[in-house]
Amino acid sequence: MGAGGRMTEKEREEQQKLLGRAGNGAAVQRSPTDKPPFTLGQIKKAIPPHCFQRSVIKSFSYVVHDLVIVAALLYFALVMIPVLPSGMEFAAWPLYWIAQGCVLTGVWVIAHECGHHAFSDYSVLDDIVGLVLHSSLLVPYFSWKYSHRRHHSNTGSLERDEVFVPKQKSAMAWYTPYVYHNPIGRLVHIFVQLTLGWPLYLAFNVSGRPYPRFACHFDPYGPIYNDRERVQIFISDVGVVSAGLALFKLSSAFGFWWVVRVYGVPLLIVNAWLVLITYLQHTHPALPHYDSSEWDWLRGALATVDRDYGILNKVFHNITDTHVAHHLFSTMPHYHAMEATKAIRPILGEYYQFDPTPVAKATWREAKECIYVEPEDNKGVFWYNNKF
Repeated sequence: MGAGGRMTEKEREEQQKLLGRAGNGAAVQRSPTDKPPFTLGQIKKAIPPHCFQRSVIKSFSYVVHDLVIVAALLYFALVMIPVLPSGMEFAAWPLYWIAQGCVLTGVWVIAHECGHHAFSDYSVLDDIVGLVLHSSLLVPYFSWKYSHRRHHSNTGSLERDEVFVPKQKSAMAWYTPYVYHNPIGRLVHIFVQLTLGWPLYLAFNVSGRPYPRFACHFDPYGPIYNDRERVQIFISDVGVVSAGLALFKLSSAFGFWWVVRVYGVPLLIVNAWLVLITYLQHTHPALPHYDSSEWDWLRGALATVDRDYGILNKVFHNITDTHVAHHLFSTMPHYHAMEATKAIRPILGEYYQFDPTPVAKATWREAKECIYVEPEDNKGVFWYNNKF
């Protein structure tokens, strides 16, 4: 790597061969790994001050907006679909599931903002809104809030990051090449990851950092949490159990399959989007990971990539295409993140990563190319590889 973290022409050519061409034809280049020639303070100065201001009214307007659409889609499912001709009815349900799943993902993102204290200036209000919204989606709000906060504090660290922590080659199972180098195996892996990845992470810490003993987001006494956080983990559990009891009552009143059609399938879509968005934000051939000898907070925070989800960027409140700015300033509300991203890109230069590759194509590529990490010239900097 050249001075200031810039790539030499030879490195650029090698990287183009490795990554090919992305989306609009522009080559994706590896992020520089030298210490950035700018500070967090300099990045912040480039952002208009109003971008850091949180408005209760504006934040609630997005909650109301999303919930009105959720209610309208629910009305469509309960009132309009049943009176459609049978052929149209079978086609209408998948449309409802997809639309409702996408809108509820937006609700999930707002609750995520609450966990970052980006919803309002009032921490208690943020936690109340976040607890209600996340519990309705069977998410343990405080449990996730604290583990996710540690993810933001340790992004890109092989030892301390909390989610989608890549393994080194020596830790891979013997059957790994047969899964990832086989299109059918790779497809099965993606399917399992999107359908079961989120509950497995919450319940068993799958894809999370290793802990000395069993780690679970529902266990107040687990190693993820400290003594000050345990009461709130209990509250999270009560929220999820309360939502589960409400679903049980609905199932008793209207039937199990009614709940599956109206709520269960959209929730599966929410979980799939959540896993996919997070995976693609932190998994990319151009992104480095660091061990303790090289890691620092700023380089770790920059080891993420913005993606383009088309119209869904707005539905998901731009968590998809402003994730770099979010990792730098997580208390910034989402409705200012686009403006902030435009302001910081000239400062970040080559340290900013954006990949316009279509989501499906990127998912397939990352599942194929990003299997494990290993160091190259610098022993403390690790890059994705797929060779066995």
